[in-house]
Amino acid sequence: MFALLMLKVGVIGAGNLGETHIKLLKGINDFELVGFYDADEAYKDNVSTALNVKSFENVDELIDLVDVVDIVKPSISHFDYAVNAIKQSKHVFIEKPVTETLDEAKQLLELAEEANVKVQVGHVERFNPAFKAALPYISNPMFIETHRMIEFDPKKAKIPVVMDLMSHDLDIILSVVKSNIKKIRAKGVEVIGNTPDIVNAVVEFDNGCVANLTASRVSLKNERISKFYQRDAHIKIDYLAQETSLFSLKKNGKTEICSKQLEINKENPVKRELEEFAYAIINNTTPVVGIHDGGIMLEAAYQVAEKMKITASLIED
Repeated sequence: MFALLMLKVGVIGAGNLGETHIKLLKGINDFELVGFYDADEAYKDNVSTALNVKSFENVDELIDLVDVVDIVKPSISHFDYAVNAIKQSKHVFIEKPVTETLDEAKQLLELAEEANVKVQVGHVERFNPAFKAALPYISNPMFIETHRMIEFDPKKAKIPVVMDLMSHDLDIILSVVKSNIKKIRAKGVEVIGNTPDIVNAVVEFDNGCVANLTASRVSLKNERISKFYQRDAHIKIDYLAQETSLFSLKKNGKTEICSKQLEINKENPVKRELEEFAYAIINNTTPVVGIHDGGIMLEAAYQVAEKMKITASLIED
């Protein structure tokens, strides 16, 4: 079934994730991919040829021709590109973290409201089918444990672990715990680089909920797991395998634990978040993850970074 309205979209950034966005946008009926912009000439030409997509020499020319701007660049450039697009009344999808600073996020929110445009932040795990399947069962969790571990990749060695990895779990936790943060404790350990490769944070909320988050970029295997503990239930989400387990107490004269695997329709979360952004624009609804959500996560991430005490390297020179 063809969409009644085709949204012209342009991508800013053609790195690994940007290239993924370009491929996916070509297959979403609500979008018409106009092209992309990237300052890296050699890489731009390779992507343009490989994917048969027009590359633009000037970012302003691309923005002028589209309804939606998809920003898939390092966060240091998010604000400038987003401001440029919003001031031209373009809807904006912007990868996480939303901006470099909280002040920039607040300015973007004000600009977007003034321009009456939709802005969605790319916190992709909100669209993971394993999380979406678990969401109806998550009710007032009082203890949350997350592990997000990846094998070492030299390309990501300079990206802070909190912003690159832990930000996913911070966003998820802040979206389900309906309470303000009371206290944060955090610690980081250097294993290979000059910045923490492993980070642990404990977030306490006013309602008594405690979240224990661990993120590592030097793991021997990839793992993305969250566990939510609440009254009479325990929900385990495996984002990587897209599997969700529900453990609940059954009281029938005796107390026993019942477990079941939730039925999940596996899909690409990046494609789903782009599809849902198109839906929000076409139907004039609020995006699932807006600038406000991105700002809340950013504030928590900076609190973790401020609390983190860098310890001595585990590997001696």
